[in-house]
Amino acid sequence: MTSEPLTTRPAAGPTYDAPAPPVGRTPRRGRRRSAQGSPSWVLTIAILAAVAYFLLPLWWLVVASTKSNADLFSSFGLWFADDINIVQNLQDVFTFQDGIFLIWGRNTIFYAVASAVGAAALATASGYAFAKLRFRGSTGLFAVILGAIMVPLTALAIPTYLLFARVGLTDTPWAVILPSLVSPFGVYLMRVYAEGAVPDSLLEAARIDGANEARIFFSVALRLLAPGFVTVLLFALVATWNNYFLPLIMLNSPEWYPLTVGLAQWQATSQAGSGSQALFSMVITGSLVSIIPLIVAFLFLQRYWQSGLTAGGVKQ
Repeated sequence: MTSEPLTTRPAAGPTYDAPAPPVGRTPRRGRRRSAQGSPSWVLTIAILAAVAYFLLPLWWLVVASTKSNADLFSSFGLWFADDINIVQNLQDVFTFQDGIFLIWGRNTIFYAVASAVGAAALATASGYAFAKLRFRGSTGLFAVILGAIMVPLTALAIPTYLLFARVGLTDTPWAVILPSLVSPFGVYLMRVYAEGAVPDSLLEAARIDGANEARIFFSVALRLLAPGFVTVLLFALVATWNNYFLPLIMLNSPEWYPLTVGLAQWQATSQAGSGSQALFSMVITGSLVSIIPLIVAFLFLQRYWQSGLTAGGVKQ
């Protein structure tokens, strides 16, 4: 009697050879790498060109602020002169005309902060209402707001001046702050952000618990809308800080000027040649000083700004 083995090896099945790639064709993986390699270099070069395009004027401003009036026209524009006069230029900026540059800077900060906070608050409340509340005429009203984005601000400057002149608000800070509180783009941005950032289930739970709409907005929704609020605040801050045409037609007294109008007046004085002192170096140095607060604001609020731009566009 013979015993069979305990383990048996299964019979080998038929084997198939992998088909050889056609002659003249490269493997698919290699083609994908080569297809992705070329656009990456193109995008890198495009990004570097864009960075250079935006940083080159800032570099010129930093270099020019270290030069005297004579060196501005006799030395290379993108490099420093032999004599660095940044300290003297700063002293001239802050002491010229009894330190009126500091008054212009204080006015600019007041106009920008008041307008930015007010515009962001109104845009946040309006965007939340359009996104989460249902009321009659909301679609038509939002369409009007979208149409207002297409209207340039310069087209509204003269009617706004006539309106404020009728009520006696010209040559006052209100003439700059009140028009800056209206931000149609901020309302649009906050509606898009509120659609994705505030869940409807959370609002329904708050309503079931007995909270009214005002308490829901301030206690629940406003915390979720904080990144979008900061985003609109930054946009409004930059727009008001750099606004030139509206303060130019609204304000007559130099003590109410912002930095944009004040530096333009110094530039006009230099070009007219009235006076013994040319103000070109002071205008450039003052321009450099005027953008430092904006850079600081963006550095401190950058994370809120980035999340506010991206989170609203992702549907949850």
